[in-house]
Amino acid sequence: MSLTDMAIARIRELVRSGELLPGAKLPPEQQLAAELGVSRNLVREAVKTLVVSRVLEIRRGDGTYVTSLAPSLLLEGLSSAVELLSGDTLLELVETRRLLEPAATGLAATRISDADLAEVARHLDAMRAARHDPELLTLHDAAFHRAVVAATGNETLTTLLEGISNRTLRARVRRGLVDGDAADQAVAEHEAIFRAVAARDAPLAQAAALMHVTSTENWLRGHLPAGPGGED
Repeated sequence: MSLTDMAIARIRELVRSGELLPGAKLPPEQQLAAELGVSRNLVREAVKTLVVSRVLEIRRGDGTYVTSLAPSLLLEGLSSAVELLSGDTLLELVETRRLLEPAATGLAATRISDADLAEVARHLDAMRAARHDPELLTLHDAAFHRAVVAATGNETLTTLLEGISNRTLRARVRRGLVDGDAADQAVAEHEAIFRAVAARDAPLAQAAALMHVTSTENWLRGHLPAGPGGED
């Protein structure tokens, strides 16, 4: 481990242990270097790295602070990372979605509010209206699932699934372009999910989501090109 990595680890430990809470201001650079037993240059490099990973933020003219450490912030880079996946690795991502999203949908059925349900219904209506526009249909498809998962109130789960699902959007658009029955099938599957969630029936919601995600996965497995570029 390099000296910079050691400095990063020590600052992260201060945050993890609660010695530096979300929103807390870090000591001045010279003081922090003395406390960590490293040079000011190493502290500077460590802070830069932690700013990139959204653990710290620099407020010009004020100092360096711990961020809110919200999952949506710390996991912000997930979408960028999964954008690089292709071939078999991308299929692993699709498999991961199949494992997570049905469980999230079942959980949403037990927690969804009337306002959340109205938001899900709005995207379902938009999907029905966009049957002949694969790109728009897919955008509302993604928004539908985002609204369902958001209803769990679990920000970590919402951020993870959004990062995973976004990677297959282009392939799902292409499915709509090449498969004449894809739009009607997609709407029907989402209607089944909506009915189960609206009934607050967790097992049925989980089953409906599993059928939908598995259908998407099976199509992708048969149509995703192997190698660099994935579904592009």
